[in-house]
Amino acid sequence: DVQLQASGGGLVQAGGSLRLSCVYSGFPTAYNTIGWFRQAPGKEREGVSVISVSDGKTNYADSVKGRFTISSDNAKNTVYLQMNNLKPEDTAVYHCAGQVGSYYTLVREWYGYWGQGTQVTVSS
Repeated sequence: DVQLQASGGGLVQAGGSLRLSCVYSGFPTAYNTIGWFRQAPGKEREGVSVISVSDGKTNYADSVKGRFTISSDNAKNTVYLQMNNLKPEDTAVYHCAGQVGSYYTLVREWYGYWGQGTQVTVSS
């Protein structure tokens, strides 16, 4: 079974940094896309950043470009999201998601596998 385990959330002041980790397992191939989505209270879940782990291609939401960096360590089956210069509007539950295929889309409906969320809270 495919599993994704997210960790690394916490409370940080505006301008600070956090690194999220997503450990994944059980995919039938090595050609997968792993990504981060977030959901703030009262809002829809939105794509933040995704990476095609086989070729390293990435995609970012405009709101996080230049501040967030996604990377993968294929030996550890782990995808990281380095979040710098955090803003209060980044506050949300961050979910790790995955799908077979190297499509690196931010459209959440494409992703069939989801892990639990990790809370990120940015204080002003």
